[in-house]
Amino acid sequence: MTEWFQYHLGEGFGWFLATTILILMIALPLMLAVAMVIYADRKIWAAMALRKGPNVVGPFGLLQSFADGLKVFLKETIIPSSANRGLFILAPILTFAVALTAWAVIPFGPGMVLANVNVGLLYLLAVSSLGVYGIIIAGWASNSKYPFYSALRAAAQMVSYEVSIGFVLIPVILFANSFNLGAIIAAQQGHILGVGNMFGLNPLLFPMAVIFFIGSMAETARAPFDLTEAESELVAGYQTEYSSMSFALFWLGEYGNVLLMCAMNALLFWGGWLPPIDWEPLYYIPGIFWFLLKIMFFFFLFSWVKATVPRFRYDQLMRLGWKVFLPISLFWVFLVSGYLMLTRYNGEPAPQPVAARVIQTESAVR
Repeated sequence: MTEWFQYHLGEGFGWFLATTILILMIALPLMLAVAMVIYADRKIWAAMALRKGPNVVGPFGLLQSFADGLKVFLKETIIPSSANRGLFILAPILTFAVALTAWAVIPFGPGMVLANVNVGLLYLLAVSSLGVYGIIIAGWASNSKYPFYSALRAAAQMVSYEVSIGFVLIPVILFANSFNLGAIIAAQQGHILGVGNMFGLNPLLFPMAVIFFIGSMAETARAPFDLTEAESELVAGYQTEYSSMSFALFWLGEYGNVLLMCAMNALLFWGGWLPPIDWEPLYYIPGIFWFLLKIMFFFFLFSWVKATVPRFRYDQLMRLGWKVFLPISLFWVFLVSGYLMLTRYNGEPAPQPVAARVIQTESAVR
């Protein structure tokens, strides 16, 4: 599509228009999906508590999220007199913008990606880590005791689980020999359940998939790790002083990050757009269907955990991150790298990725 626009409208303006259209094709359905998953979240919680959930606004309550959005849009935005006005307004915008930005490198199918960069996984790690800054800024700018406590908790929680998640992803990168998300998915093709003898069901990487799933819940501050907004001791945490659309942007950003983590679970360990079974007729179904189905499955697991598992204490959260996940993930890096050296490379150094060889060649030429 980009080439067509560049051919008819010129190099610069054609690229700009095509890129804008592609961004809207991702952002608009994503915001609609956020509204729908909020509805689905509430329905799942209600079903597990033997309640009905939203069922009045629209058929089966499907328009409840839109009614809630209209309600907060019509409310007045109140800024505390002692708050830092600029940062107070910036925090929810930052949270929402970061949640959308990360989807630029998510491949929805073969060739269906906005930016097919070689360091897509590093980009995702960097962008997903920025979301916590919105919480920290909101807590500090509110100039209130409970939001500030929430911001400190968010910072400590992010550090605890980012380290473990980073080590968890190293074995995935070693097996795929690439940071490109498309290459990571391609390495999972051709085996039962779409996970191959290297991903998911592999005894070497299945524990990493479990740790990444739990870490992704902590990364998004979902129950049982929602200590940043623990109502019993922090009122509503960093959101306490927010109202109207500023509160709604936090809400949208949170669910956008939840969907992103569901997508990362599907991409890194469960085959992405690949069908669940390597059977030829299943490949006639568009890959985006399988990808969205896996996202919905992981979102159901997120909701299931929130509805059934009680909130962790703060000391339990820190212990799980530093004393359980970090040692296990660090040990698994040595285990997987040693396994690959003995089996795939026969004790010889692993070949460098193409990008690294190109960089070294260019440096030598210079």
